[in-house]
Parts: sequence; structure tokens; C-alpha cells
Amino acid sequence: MSRLQRALRSTRKTVLSAVVALGVAVGGLVALTAAPAAHADTQICDQYGSTTIQGRYVVQNNRWGTTATQCINVTSSGFQITQADGTATNGGPKSYPSVFYGCHYTNCSPGTNLPAQLSSISSAPTSVSFNYVGNAVYDAAYDIWLDPTAKKDGVNKTEIMVWYHQTSPVQPVGSKVGSANVAGRTWDVWTGNNGSNDVISFVSPSAISSWNFDVKAFANETISRGLAQSNWYLTSVQAGFEPWQNGAGLAVTSFSSSVNLGGSSTDGGTTNGGTSTGTTSGGTTGGSGSSGCKVTVTPQSWSGGFTANVTVANTGSSAVNGWKLGFTLPSGQTITSAWNATVSPSSGSVTATNLSYNAQIPAGGSQSFGFQGTTSGAYAAPTGFTLNGTACS
Repeated sequence: MSRLQRALRSTRKTVLSAVVALGVAVGGLVALTAAPAAHADTQICDQYGSTTIQGRYVVQNNRWGTTATQCINVTSSGFQITQADGTATNGGPKSYPSVFYGCHYTNCSPGTNLPAQLSSISSAPTSVSFNYVGNAVYDAAYDIWLDPTAKKDGVNKTEIMVWYHQTSPVQPVGSKVGSANVAGRTWDVWTGNNGSNDVISFVSPSAISSWNFDVKAFANETISRGLAQSNWYLTSVQAGFEPWQNGAGLAVTSFSSSVNLGGSSTDGGTTNGGTSTGTTSGGTTGGSGSSGCKVTVTPQSWSGGFTANVTVANTGSSAVNGWKLGFTLPSGQTITSAWNATVSPSSGSVTATNLSYNAQIPAGGSQSFGFQGTTSGAYAAPTGFTLNGTACS
């Protein structure tokens, strides 16, 4: 059995469809060819063609369920399906055009620290924005892959799918087993096995066009349901579309993903004594003043961009119920996405506000959030932190 045949066989999920037979293929399929690093508006029509964006992520065409042409236009922030001929006839979708961070069939995104053991990951923030169309049969979903080993090739043991949107009659593999609140949202939960790997799917009851979350939240829920273990490895985080019919116009307009190990960000590049350019730098403490709060920023930067993981510690004697963290971004920095907090405006004097699930900071406890941004010069840490109006040390 060829490598491609093994990939196709390993990625099936069921669907009730007047268009296709039973069975729905999971998205994370083989990417056999890799193109040079992409510039904005790079066209890919090769069946398994891929390229990189932002020097951090891989975009793949990944057409496997049809012989008809599929083309994607790769931009600096994502991709759009520009041609989607044919209809799936083998029971699965036509393809899984997607953008990913990590390793997928030996194709690893630049500077990734995946695979990484789940127990070593403090957070794994990710975000995506989708554009949908009304004349296609498809789903829009994350594929998050877990395996007992640090696997960079082949099919992983467990696949987590986070479904932002799907059109009738598409549905996940297996059967619905209930619901769960994960990362502040309620999801329908489906579990099953496609013959080669376990699949757990978290399906949004209504369409989500843009959202950010921590991959660890879904990994922890998967562990609690017996479909993974904390000593397993996260190998890749992928977001894209599974089209059965049509699909031209579907787009990922933005994507971010990073993995923080042991409480500090270590994804991308090579660490050099805790500080580096285009790599991980050590945590910095911002602000001054009251001993009631302490803020630590752990950044990771590269040419033209950065992520920052922010930990807000309550050093006082009473709980904080509802928090707003104010701070000032250095000139030239602009926030493009955030997780675990609502952050606005995107530059200058900024306020991060808790979400519903992390509003309380107990005495002696902490909450964390983060953001990704662009910078016109070298990265510099934010300053002037205040928690609900009180200066932090």
C-alpha cells in the first residue's frame, strides 16, 4: 500500500449526503511536495503543493479526493480557494487546503518546536479567521494532531477537530456523545474511529467566523475523555476547509499559532542565552508601583512580528473579580490578534479585558493571556501596566 493510500485510508469520517456516499475524510492529509517560501499572492495548483508564509506557517493545497483541479491563492496572511472543480466521489471530501504550524508528513513549519509533549506545554494559543461562501458543501475546521510518540510522519493516534462551521449534510466521524464547555464556548462532542485513528470533534452549534483559543483546553478535554494522555505529543495545529462540492471563494484570512513550553515561549528559531533576534527572549516584568499585582511578559519575536504571553499575578490578600489590564505598546507595534482576553485598541494605550471564563484572579493566583502583533522595528516590551487602575510591579 502506497504512502498516499495509507493517508487516504486513515482519514475517513461519516456524512449523510445526497451528494457523496457514507464516510468523511479527516483533513490532515499528506503534503508530498513543498515549494519555496511564499510571497503574497502565490498560486498553487499542484495536488500536494505547499509553501510558507510569514516565515512561520505552511500553507498546503492537499487535493486528494478528486482528480479535478483545485487551486489556492496564498497571501501573506492565509489563502483563498480560487478553483475547486469536481465533486467528491469516494465518500470523503475533495481536499483539505489548510495552513498549519508544526510537522505534517515530514513537512515542518520553519522554526517550530513541535512535536512537544503535552505535559511540557503551558499554553498553545491559536487564532483563525474564515470567509465562507453559500454555494458549496464543506466544513471549516481545525485539525489538531496528538500521538504517543514525537511523530513527524504518517498518521497520528488521535485527531481533535474544532468545527467552526459546516453545511448540510456534513457531519463528523462517529456519533454525538454529548456536549462540553471548552475555552468558554459550548460544543457538541462527537467521537469515533475512522479505522486508523481516533477522532474527537467539537462542533459549534452556530457558525464562527473568527475566534482564538488555547489548544491545551481541547487537549485537556480529550485527555479527560480517555482519547489521549498527558505524556503524548502535540504534532501540528492546522486550520482549513474540507470541501465536497464547489468551494471557490472559501478563505482563511488570518492564522496564528504558537506553543509555550514550561511557562515561556520557545517556538521558532534558536534560543541564545534567553535573548535573541527572531527567536525566543526571556520574560520581562513591566510597570512599577503597588505590590498588589505583578505582570510578566514572555515574548517571542521575528522580523516584523512577535507574540507576547502575559501573566497577571494577584499578590494581594483578596480575590480580583473582573480585571482590566492597561499598558502601553511601544511606537511601531500593532496587535493583530489575541487570546484569553479582549484587547483594544490595537496600538498605543491598550486595555486587555477578561473573558467570561477567566474573570477571577484569586489571592496568590494568576491569569494569562496573550497577543500577536506586527512591529516596524526591533521588539520592545510594553510598559506602564495597571490592574483595574492600580499600578503593577
